[in-house]
Amino acid sequence: MNKANIGGILLISTLLSACGGSSSGSTAGGGTTTPPAPTYQAYPCDADLYEQANRLRIYQVMTEAFIDGNTNLGYGIGYGPSPHEGDIQGIIDSLDYIQSLGMNAIWLTPIFESIPLSNQDDSVTRLDATGYFATNYFAIDPNFGDLEDARNLVDEAHARGIYVFFDAVFGHHKTNAPGYASPSGLTLSGQGQSYNGLASTQRSVFPTDLDFVKEVASYWIEELKIDGWRLDVANEVPVGAWGEIRQLVEQTSQSVEYQMDGDTVNPLGYMVAEIFDGSGQFVRDLGYGEPEQPGICSAFDFAMRYQVVKTLAVEENGAGDPLPSQLQLGWQLNQDNPSHAHPNLFVSNHDLVRLGDLIQRGGFPAQEYWSRHRAIYSFVAAYTGPITLYYGDEIGDDVENFDQRNSPCNGITMMCDDHVARSSGKIEGLPHGDDRTLFQASAEQIALRQYITELMQLRDQHPALYNGQRIALLADDSTGLYADLKVADSERILYLLNTTSTDSAWTVDATQLANAASLTNLLTGETVAVNGNVNIPVAALTGEFWLLNN
Repeated sequence: MNKANIGGILLISTLLSACGGSSSGSTAGGGTTTPPAPTYQAYPCDADLYEQANRLRIYQVMTEAFIDGNTNLGYGIGYGPSPHEGDIQGIIDSLDYIQSLGMNAIWLTPIFESIPLSNQDDSVTRLDATGYFATNYFAIDPNFGDLEDARNLVDEAHARGIYVFFDAVFGHHKTNAPGYASPSGLTLSGQGQSYNGLASTQRSVFPTDLDFVKEVASYWIEELKIDGWRLDVANEVPVGAWGEIRQLVEQTSQSVEYQMDGDTVNPLGYMVAEIFDGSGQFVRDLGYGEPEQPGICSAFDFAMRYQVVKTLAVEENGAGDPLPSQLQLGWQLNQDNPSHAHPNLFVSNHDLVRLGDLIQRGGFPAQEYWSRHRAIYSFVAAYTGPITLYYGDEIGDDVENFDQRNSPCNGITMMCDDHVARSSGKIEGLPHGDDRTLFQASAEQIALRQYITELMQLRDQHPALYNGQRIALLADDSTGLYADLKVADSERILYLLNTTSTDSAWTVDATQLANAASLTNLLTGETVAVNGNVNIPVAALTGEFWLLNN
């Protein structure tokens, strides 16, 4: 969704949280009585579930922009540069491709029904296309398909070993949403204020609307056997309420079964929150909560994301700082997370500028375009925890002529920083763009796609990458080299990254490598002996993965 005023939203949320901290209903001097703050049942994070979630390699799609699989459906209007004709069938048509990339999960932006208001203008219809201002949480938007299309999507994904995560906003909705009851007869209260000043929207009220939200969260697990939720603007929902929602999601998941890879399994029950914050503070305060009452257990790692793009591309505002110490800062920003936190690293999404456009905005030499993609995604591949890849990044997609544009919008093309990434999906042999031409990748796109696939396969095969303890070895701004040792049980992997445009080398003492006898490059197969010191060449803008052998 549009995050133009997210700072104000977070400030309001913080103020509301601070004001609601008292457990007393009385006030000094006989003034207006403040109602007691609501209490919520505490529920711990399931360590086994979230350790399993560390294996996730999620492919995100923007439903309305992605692939037009049914020419009879689609909004035809929206925010961003696509034709806005995407639908559920287009996602189904893409599942073989997603599987071929080595991804094992898919997150699709909301597909719940957004029912038009009387005489609504184009801007509201554009919001409807996003799915982030739902009317009926228990129906599929007919512009995207129907219930059976959604069921087919989930079933076909599961048949390929792919988890499916739905997306929902539980903190706000369209103003006509209170008129649509849940299967058990619950309705939203309709008592909330407008969302961000938009007359067609309304905030949810907690704890009044909590039971309705919980029914939504469990209904789609029971009905379609989805594997969990991506939670939009999660800071709009009280931390304690997330614990109760999460408990119901996990319990419902344990009561449902389906077949995956020949095994009978339960839906994963994973929930990942979006709290748009580069410092990590709001995620801790308004998302993860305290150990004695956890809220969410996984959130997108905006703090690290901004350090990664700042180091190897630029931020949306054009700021860059190509130093390995910036990557180290990303870890430091997360060090105060509670022990139950499982951050999820990403680079691009539907609210940010595509990585390709950020690289171009940074004014880097054209020949570095592809190597900067590879370098950034090597870092993602070495990240402990779940990761998410935005559709198109695997081929270095960009929006033509957008590199010099900053925040101001173009009212005709609707290309702005916060929705320019909602471009057409580009998948070999499937239609894309206004003219529905069948996409064919260039040699450079094919090479990057193959590299991303190798990285995903590497993560799948090596627990030290997705689940390993990280030991910081190097962040040398003078050489531009960065190194971590990843350890899981007996497996040890050295991740080494050159953040500069110049070839370099690292001479490392054997003791820093746990006295390994030799190193094997997991991407090339090369093996080098470790005799005292070992000199490891690292090409410009390259990430390397070395397995330590005893």
